[in-house]
Amino acid sequence: MKEARKIVSNIVRHFMNHVVPGVMRPLRILWNEIIGFVFLVLAGWMVPGTIRSVRQLNSPDGSIFRVVMFIGFGALMAYFGVTSFLRARKISRS
Repeated sequence: MKEARKIVSNIVRHFMNHVVPGVMRPLRILWNEIIGFVFLVLAGWMVPGTIRSVRQLNSPDGSIFRVVMFIGFGALMAYFGVTSFLRARKISRS
């Protein structure tokens, strides 16, 4: 009985050492691409708000702080999106 458990344990260990790395790499690439897409969508979502805020600068309700916040948030999200796609590309090439 002990010998059978040892054989099964060795088979499972061998399977895990060979199959899991082959599955994890594509999953990491896909994860980085999905996250990159989400960040780029968030960056794109800031464009209409930024345009609206820039147009309101001539009115009393306009605020330069709001424009800077929209641009800063959009730029940060775009940076995260692009670097996530670059990370996915680096993983796929290694």
